[in-house]
Amino acid sequence: MEKITSFTIDHIKLQPGVYVSRKDHIGAEIITTFDLRMTSPNEEPVMNTAEVHTIEHLAATFLRNHPDYREKTIYFGPMGCRTGFYLLLAGDYASRDIIPLMIQLYEFIRDYRDEVPGASPRDCGNYLDMNLSMANYLAKKYLENVLYQIDDSRLVYPES
Repeated sequence: MEKITSFTIDHIKLQPGVYVSRKDHIGAEIITTFDLRMTSPNEEPVMNTAEVHTIEHLAATFLRNHPDYREKTIYFGPMGCRTGFYLLLAGDYASRDIIPLMIQLYEFIRDYRDEVPGASPRDCGNYLDMNLSMANYLAKKYLENVLYQIDDSRLVYPES
């Protein structure tokens, strides 16, 4: 079998950032998939499932309620390796295009102190696996270490 594109990225060189993972053409539409890499693969601990789950609930809720992106948000969800998230948006975007949105999103997660949306047995299949304080912490870390001073080295995948 042919190796899929995401497995051709050199994860030894990959650092936390915001990367365009792929662009898919669906009819006349383009779907841009972003790699929101929050931890350095194979260098630092991965995120635990509880905080990943919490970030997923908060981010999906934020994006699907955003006045400019609610109709463009296709999906927000975790990577299986637990080093980041995928965001799929309808439209043709570059990484830099969504930095203001990512700052808004991660500031929302950093500052969120209420009940996690959808964290109930009726709304979620694993509602007890949540960790809001760690989600707040990881959002703050991503903002301070990546998003607030992002440069091209964190916007374009490293050369293989």
